Order: sequence, then structure tokens, then C-alpha cells
Amino acid sequence: MKTRLFPLVLSVASAPLFAQAPKSAPATAPALTAPLPTDPKVKVGTLPNGIRYYVRQNKKPEKRAELRLVVNAGAVLETDDQLGLAHFVEHTAFNGTTHFAKNDLVKYLQSIGVRFGADLNAYTGFDETVYILPVPTDTARIVEQAFTILEDWAHGQVFDSTEVANERGVVREEWRLGKGAGDRMLHQWLPIALRGSKYAERLPIGNERSIMSATPARLRTFYRNWYRPDLQAVIAVGDFDPAVIEGQIKKHFSALKMPANPPKRAVAPVPPNKEPLIAVASDKEATGSDIELMFKLPVEKTKTVGDYRRGLMERLYMSMLNQRLEEISQKPDAPFLGAGASKGNFIGRTTDAFTLGANVKDGGIDRGLEALLTETKRVDQFGFLQSELDRAKQNLLRGYERAYAERDKTQSAAFVQEYVSNYLNDEPIPGIDYEYKLAQQLVPQISLADVNRLARRWITDDNRVIIAQSPQKDSLKIPTTAELLAVFARADKAAVTAYTETLSGAALLDAEPAPGKIVSGKTIPAIGTTEWTLSNGIRVYVKPTDFKDDEIVFNASSPGGTSLAPDSTFMSAAFASQITALSGIGKFNAIDLGKKLSGKAVRVSAAVGETSEGLAGQASPKDLETMFQLIYLQFTGARLDTSAFQAFKNQAAPYLANRGVDPDEVFNDTVQVTMSQHSYRARPLTTATFAEVNPEKALAFYRNRFADASDFVFAFVGNVDTVAMKPLVEKYLASLPALNRKESFRDNGVRPPTGVVERVVRKGVEPKANTIIEFTGACDYAPETRFAIRAMMELVQIRLNETLREQLGGAYSPSAGGSCARTPRQEYSINVQFNSSPDNVEKLTKSVFATIDSLKTKGPTQSDVAKVKEQLTRTREVEVKQNGYWAANLVGRDQAGEDVSGLLATYDKMVSGLTATQIQDAVKKYFNTANYARFVLLPESGKTTP
Repeated sequence: MKTRLFPLVLSVASAPLFAQAPKSAPATAPALTAPLPTDPKVKVGTLPNGIRYYVRQNKKPEKRAELRLVVNAGAVLETDDQLGLAHFVEHTAFNGTTHFAKNDLVKYLQSIGVRFGADLNAYTGFDETVYILPVPTDTARIVEQAFTILEDWAHGQVFDSTEVANERGVVREEWRLGKGAGDRMLHQWLPIALRGSKYAERLPIGNERSIMSATPARLRTFYRNWYRPDLQAVIAVGDFDPAVIEGQIKKHFSALKMPANPPKRAVAPVPPNKEPLIAVASDKEATGSDIELMFKLPVEKTKTVGDYRRGLMERLYMSMLNQRLEEISQKPDAPFLGAGASKGNFIGRTTDAFTLGANVKDGGIDRGLEALLTETKRVDQFGFLQSELDRAKQNLLRGYERAYAERDKTQSAAFVQEYVSNYLNDEPIPGIDYEYKLAQQLVPQISLADVNRLARRWITDDNRVIIAQSPQKDSLKIPTTAELLAVFARADKAAVTAYTETLSGAALLDAEPAPGKIVSGKTIPAIGTTEWTLSNGIRVYVKPTDFKDDEIVFNASSPGGTSLAPDSTFMSAAFASQITALSGIGKFNAIDLGKKLSGKAVRVSAAVGETSEGLAGQASPKDLETMFQLIYLQFTGARLDTSAFQAFKNQAAPYLANRGVDPDEVFNDTVQVTMSQHSYRARPLTTATFAEVNPEKALAFYRNRFADASDFVFAFVGNVDTVAMKPLVEKYLASLPALNRKESFRDNGVRPPTGVVERVVRKGVEPKANTIIEFTGACDYAPETRFAIRAMMELVQIRLNETLREQLGGAYSPSAGGSCARTPRQEYSINVQFNSSPDNVEKLTKSVFATIDSLKTKGPTQSDVAKVKEQLTRTREVEVKQNGYWAANLVGRDQAGEDVSGLLATYDKMVSGLTATQIQDAVKKYFNTANYARFVLLPESGKTTP
């Protein structure tokens, strides 16, 4: 389960709402006063008892439905003696209902392939609780049961006293998991930022005392008061018959009755403030400094065409302002390390905010704040440039164009989120059919003057909230409230000059490369793929799919990587791809390249890993040639921008200077150096090790790794026309340099320890522990091995949830994962991790080993095997319909020397043939209890119980 806290984050709404769209836009837009329609593809209704419902048929993913129960009630409705109970009620929904006793609900859903946490989930916010239920739709029985579950959540929770007592421990561990520097600073600034508002006192997680004193009676009181028909909505989107689903909703929810004399669902206000609310928070374990400035505004609903036009202008404004802030952050002596602006919800149902925020150097809070104010003042005085607006419009319209192109391939979860927002916040749902047309009509008519004057009504002298956060250390001066106020006066008096830019009209490439040739080719009918060999040795897989209409994904790889760098330049090699990415490509620095690509849907990035180097990216079919040009330049046009590198060093410096006070960073460093036996190449990243990075050497290493294309393998998957792609492949790939070096990666001798290793790290002040258990050893890198480990870990994850979480109440989200690696040697790594109270570390560790021992000696039950097979099958049904899955696995299998045609039928046979003995044998082989390392993070103080 998840709790949604007050998100002081920077986000820019730049994508359209989703649904469906027309072929062409009429000449004139509707009147600005015209109301926005509701998408006709969604059926919205209200039952006589008040329950709202949304039903939409959607084919992606196939044989799946996304279901939600939305409750218009959250933590803000709690009384003083109910703190955290809204969230606790969300937890108990999975621990006993009318039709599912105790944990039977989770067990049933696992039996149909729905994973707890990864699929089945819920969250509680200040104002709402949302239950998330994705289910298969290929049998009527499963669909019927799904609505029984939603109905039980809506009015059939049992609140069994034993289950409530058990769940207290789980909820407390979720509370404990959030403890740390961020939480401590949150509690410093929240009462100031939300002064006078109930939101300041109603964090959804509650507190330890309220959690541990939760009783069935108190939970029932909250449940009866707020889980009622007039505050609930049922949302269903998926691959089904809408009439059948509407019938299910009416069958299961029409009988729900309103309680007698229910309390009024009041909206909690956020009071205005005449004087600025300034909060300065600090903590000894904080690793960075930041500043946020918010101007509170009344919520503006989007009801009409005019409202929608206002929203478009706001997106354009934010796009241009954020672009300017990004440019500043790339300067060597930038006043901030990164910055952003947004306009959206502040908190609650009545208050929005225009927000400016920046991450800054330690000691640079006032300078960062002044820079943010200066940039908004620059816009206010001189406005944006027409060239900036033109690019922003291009990007905005292209977003609508792509949403329209994917109108029949949009994932059901995207629609569901729209309808949740419509129910809770009255967000419009006109559909992409209408929105695409409307954007085409409205965006071209928006003028520079329209956008330039927007922020004048946002930036006000009242309703200001300033939050500054910083590490707490003797060498660092933290600004006072008076000093932050003085920044406003300084910025107000400072003179600003107009923004200018110089744009290059040059093409990405100076000249087209001389094409090479496709010298051979073959088809692989089993997986609908074509393979080409090029004249320079490159091999290319092309797989046309109909999964998405506006997407082509590619992956490329070559053996080598940083393993080929000597120790003396290893750090430079490790940062090679990051430094070249920050530097731009060809004739363009990173900022100018972004401007050059305005209006294009294309992305290409390079990466240099330990044993390989490669490329990845995607593009719209109409931008396919641009993607190929960028691929060509990744090989031939790498460059170094020393200013960008200096900015990168500045951005890294505070983190590197402070990471030693972060308990998790210290703990992870211990795991890293221990599991590598203190290898030179596994040293923790510190100020000293980062100082070894030489940008010129990084560039040289990058160029060396991409100087020889002959051993690269590419895979292109998506809406590709194989015939049309041939000339592009010959021009931009077959022309790449080939040295025919016949390289491979190098094994530099990094090995995990053998035997039983125990390490305890004491760091931090919170009463919390983190335990990691690592099993390693040799494996045979083959599809059968990888499948056996995957199946084994699915079951181990189920068992850990049952024991550590549900039976013992000792961990919120225990996790288990494992894999068999091919490089630099064939070796498996199995990881079990859980967070807990320090007092419970040994008890939970014993439970983990008892679980392993039980699987070794008794093996899985047939029910266990059925759950694993169903989860693997259901996951498989979705992943094989994703372009990214094919691009990655075609390259991966090829590089391993495996038959790529085995990606379908062979794997399916392994799933259908899975047995209890296979899983039992895998546990015996890979969980070698004579060869593991356990790491435990404990607080510095000997005191463990909070």
C-alpha cells in the first residue's frame, strides 16, 4: 500500500488528456464560452444511491481490465483521535471482507496472476483513497469475482480483531520506512507552510501511537462514516463488453445504502496569508540544499473552451520558462544546480500554486532564490521571444499529434487515471478526438502577448510560501527568515536585461555519408523478424509490430565497455557516456540540440557499461531519418563541452560532500565494497574518486569504444516498414567506421566473497534497520537457468510477503530478486531485502532462512506452482506486446549466442511445463546457505525501540 503525501515537486503539465481524435480540424474553434464535452467513448453514470461509475472499452493491453474503487475521503477527514486511520482502513481491505476471509483475497488474486504490490495496490491521500485492481478478462468468472472484490472494499470490510492486530505491525513498518532526514525536515516546515490548515495535522501515515492504538471499533467508525455511496466511484477500463461491465456494476453496487445521518463531506480550506510563510528546515543527515517559492492561487476549473485555452497558454509559458532555467543550470557558475517552475495543485481541493524551485549548492539558497526571481522578472519585463514560443508550440502540438496517432493503442491505465481525476477534482475528459482538434484550432492563435502577461496575476505580494532545506553542519550558514525576505527586495531593485539567443540553421550533418550495403539477409518466421548483415559487419534485426502506431524502438550493443579501460583511467571511462551526453553532439551543444529537435519525437542515447557499450532510443515513424542521423553522430560526432562538464561537477559536488552522512549511502557502500572484496573498480563514489574523472580522457575512451561499429548488433522494433528502412540502414549504419577489432570484454577479476560473511553498519538516528542477504555462485547462462531463477524468485517473493509481512507483521515490503549474469563471467546473484525495527532483525532473518529451508525440504505445493505459472503467464501476455521487450531481448539473445526464435514458443513451453521439483531444485542450487553475505544497517545509538 502507498500513502500519498504533500508533493512539493516540480512538474509541468505538457501532455494532453487522453482518449480519441478526428482527422482534421475545422476552420474555427468553438466559442470560448462553449462547455467542454465528455468523451462519448466513456459511459459515465450515477446509480440511484449516488455511486458514480465510468466504463470504457479499450483493447490495450489485451485480455486485461483496469478497475478502481475511488473513495472521496482521506486523511483530512480524520478526527484528532483517528490519525492515520484512513490509511489503516486501506490496509485492512486486504485482510478480511464479506467474501474473502483473512488473506484469502490476496491468495485468490495471486492464483489468477495478479501480484500483490506490483499489480494489486492502493493509496491513501489527504482527500482520497483509491484501490487499484488490474485483472484478466478472458473468463467471466474472474470478471465477476473482480466486482465482488470492489463491492467488498466499498462496504464489506470485516475488521477482524486478529487481523487488525497483525496489521498494526505492517503499518508501523510502513511508517518506519519513511523516517529519515526528509521526514524530519517535512515536520519542520509543514506546520509553517500549511499554517491554519487541517492538512498540516493530517499526514496520511499517521504516527506510531495512533497506528498501534488502532482498534476494529475505531476503524469501523471511520469506515461507516466515509465509505458510502455518495463518496464512491467505480471505474472500469479494458478489453471487455461495456454492457456486461455496466451490468456488473449495477448488480454489485445498487444495493449499497447510505448510513443514517452521515457527516458532511466538508472541503478543508487553506487559509490565505498576508505575510510570507517562511520555513527553514535542516538536518544532519540531509545531503543537499533546495529552495521552493510558492504563490498560492485559487483553483481554476477547466469547464469551457476558454478555460482549456488558458491551460494551453500555461503549458507554453512553463515550457519556455523551464527551458531558460535549464540553460542557466548548464553554465559553469550557475546560481542553482537545477531548477524548474510549475503551476498546479498546492494542496487540497481549493488551492493551486505557481511554484519556483531549485536545487542549490550548500550555502547558496539565497543566491538560488534570487536567480529564480530574476528570471521571472526578466519574463515580466521583456517577455519571451517569438522563436521560443514557436518551438514551444511545435512541441505542444506534436504531443497532441502523437496522442492522436496512438488513439487506439493507449493503455487502459492512462484512461483510468483521467477518470479518477474527473471524479475527485472535476478534471475534464473530452477525449483526444476533441482535444486534438481543439489544440489545432487554438494553439496557432495564441500570441506572444497572451503568454507574456500570464504570470503577472500569479506573482503576488501575498499568499507567498517559501521553504528552504539544507544540511545541518557547523561549516554551513543557513539563511534566516529575514535574509530570505531581503532577497525579494534585492531582486525587486535589480536591473535585468532581455534574454537573447543565437540559433544555428545548420543541419545535423554537414554532408550525407556515403552508403554501405546490406550484404545478406534472412527472415525468422517464428518471431516475424528480419536479420541483415551490413558491409561493415553490423548486424540488424527488424521486427515490425502493431503494438503502437507512433513508436519505433531500438537497442544496440557491442562487447567491451569499461572492462577494457586500465585502472588509471577507469573513473573517466565510467563517466564517458554521461559526459558526452551533457556535451551535445556534432556541431550542437546539448541546449542547442534540444532546440534543433523541437517538434520532433526522437530520442537517442549512448551508454558505456562494465562489459559493453551501446545505444538505445525511439522515434515516431515520421522522424525515423532523424533518429538514424543521431545514431550516426553518436559514433562520429562525440564532443566535449567544458562548460557543461564544469556545471556537472558543480551539481555533483554537494551530493559527494554530504553523502557520507546519509545512512543508506554508507550502508550501500559497505555492501558494494564487501561484495567486490574491495576491488579498485568498486570503490564508492566520493569527492576523491570523482576527482579522478578527466573529461578529455572520458571523451577519448568514448570515441575508442564507438570507433569500430563492426561488432555492433542493432534491433529495431515497432511500426517499421522494412522496405523503407533499408536505404536508411545502408546510409547511416552501413557507412559507420569498421576496424574489425574482434573485441570482447575483459574479466578484471572482481569476485564476491565466499563462505558466510556478516557485516553490521551503525549509522543514522532513526530506530530502523535495513537487512540485505546476498547469495552468489556460478551458473550456466542459458534460457532454462534464467527461467528457473525467475520462477523460483516469484515464489520466494510470495512466501516472504506471507511470512515477514502478513504472519509476523515485521516488514512492510520485503523483496526478493535474482538473476544469472553472462558477463564478465557466468554468475548468479540472489538478493533478499527487508526493512524493519532493529529489534526484529534476527527474528525476520531466521524466518527468511526457515522459508528457504522449507522450500528445499518440502518443496512448493501444487497451489504454489499454479500461482507462479499464472503470474508468469499473465506477465508474459503483456510483455510480448511491448516493443521495448523485443528490442532488448533480440540484442541480448544475439550477444549471448542464443537462438532468438526461442523468445516465443520455447519460453511458453517452459512455463507450461514448470513443476514443483524444478522450483525445489532451483532453491537447493541457488540458495546455498553455506555461501552468503548478510548486511544489516542499524542506528548509531544502542537504543532500538522507538
